[in-house]
Amino acid sequence: MRAAATLLSMLILCGTLFGQAAANTAEVAGQAMPFDVVIVNAHIVDGTGSPWYSGQVGIRAGRIAAIGNLEGAPRRQTIDAKGKVVAPGFIDMLGQSELSILVDPRLPSKIYQGITTEITGEGNSAAPVNATMIANDRAGYEHLKINPDWTTFREYFARLERHGMGINLGSYVGATSVRRMVLGDADVQPSGSQLAQMQALVRQAMKDGAMGVSTALQYSPAPYARTDELIALAGEAAKYGGIYATHMRSEGDAEPAAIDEAVRIGREGHIPVEIWHLKAAGKANWGQMPQIVAQIDAARASGVDIGANTYAYTAWFNTFSAFIPPWAHDGGDAKLIERLKDPATRTRIRNDMLSTSGNWDNEWQEVPGPEAILIAVVQNPELVPLQGKRLSEVAALWHEDPIDALCDLLIKDKAFTEVAVFAMSEPDVVLALKQPWVSFDNDSQGTSPDGLLGQEHPHPRAYGTFPRVLRKYVREEHALTLEDAIRKFTALPAQRMRLIDRGVLKQGMWADVVIFDPATIRDVATYEQPNQLSQGMDYVLVNGVPVIAEGHMTGALPGKVLRGPGYAAH
Repeated sequence: MRAAATLLSMLILCGTLFGQAAANTAEVAGQAMPFDVVIVNAHIVDGTGSPWYSGQVGIRAGRIAAIGNLEGAPRRQTIDAKGKVVAPGFIDMLGQSELSILVDPRLPSKIYQGITTEITGEGNSAAPVNATMIANDRAGYEHLKINPDWTTFREYFARLERHGMGINLGSYVGATSVRRMVLGDADVQPSGSQLAQMQALVRQAMKDGAMGVSTALQYSPAPYARTDELIALAGEAAKYGGIYATHMRSEGDAEPAAIDEAVRIGREGHIPVEIWHLKAAGKANWGQMPQIVAQIDAARASGVDIGANTYAYTAWFNTFSAFIPPWAHDGGDAKLIERLKDPATRTRIRNDMLSTSGNWDNEWQEVPGPEAILIAVVQNPELVPLQGKRLSEVAALWHEDPIDALCDLLIKDKAFTEVAVFAMSEPDVVLALKQPWVSFDNDSQGTSPDGLLGQEHPHPRAYGTFPRVLRKYVREEHALTLEDAIRKFTALPAQRMRLIDRGVLKQGMWADVVIFDPATIRDVATYEQPNQLSQGMDYVLVNGVPVIAEGHMTGALPGKVLRGPGYAAH
């Protein structure tokens, strides 16, 4: 018996020694394998908020393989950072590129900001869709010359992968899309069986790879959804590890109640909450950000996992039709246009816009005047000369009252028009961006100064958000340190989105990397001339592949679809 035990012990010991030898051999072999890229002379800002440190970064097979002293290590390419900052690629918490990435998959406006990952799907998501929705949204697809040949997220993601992507992209499933699949665009409430259908659509989207469920409660038909409906949908996403993101029901006069609703959805749906583009909207609410911050801090203290993001401009950007009260959208854009054409109904719309009753998110009451509304994107070619003009200018040009000009423009453009709205205060913006739980979003589709996308007149944030933060709020105004700004661009959003292998420069993580000079990086886009790429990104790597090298776009498409934790491959 003792001999057998001794033999067994010897076998175990031999096996252990053999295993150690094999591991050591593998380690030596790994060291002998050349790096694809080694970045030298780097000031590493790793995303955690820690101060920068010097080092070299080795990249192999799309991931960060080593950080440290890599002198003499074999490599295929050396990038000399020359004392510049080397940081994780930036994560855009709301990007809107789900369709424009099919027009120009390089997304120049994004990568020149250092954006390597985008999360999208604001209420309306790329999927699910059905034939009725596609028909009703035909103007938008035609504007971008896209044929939507998918219905589910699984099919949409497959299309992206076939097409190629310049950045990584993940998406929420939009509660509005789910509602439209079952209820259409009408102002109705779901029956029990209809709500079950909506929940099933959320479950399927999560299995297809959605990151969570989202709402955009200002844009019809989303305002028709009651809180219980949203809790039911959020609860389904929670079962698959998703989060709930929201463009709240109000960002102005009724914002405290809107935050309460978001907190309730998080608490009762057992799901983390992300508030998109946090703001204090409307001239009557300027100076309210301290109360907004205190309300969110109190929710966090009570145990609700809630955070937010901002694009840090004083003008927002949305569909012009959002100025029209929700009841007038019942049935969709075609019905809205009919109502705008009817004199009696138009009078009712005007009266609601001029009312200060506060029973809806009335943007007309939030703006200082028609001069604060800039016409940005139109679908009707005859209206293109109006892009870049203020509503006050259009009204003067058409010899109309501003509300009539607004209504007539929507009629002429089939309710497609998008506008920039100047109705926030700078102190509120600064206070929001300084909060430790606030990250950043671009809230604009990826675009390009050239081609089809270059014919639009977007908000300058489309090109400038992240470099603007580094220029204005880090370098010039010292509202943030460089290290904390990078944390808010990288590790914080990765944490919020459960992207466990991105957002930090660390061995084993995907090699989304930016190299730039913090003393010179800057935004160039303005409201008057928005189609201008930001300057200062020397290198941008996506999954280890340069999409910008020596300041120039390479045309590479190394991006990946980022699927949520509920994804089931089959």
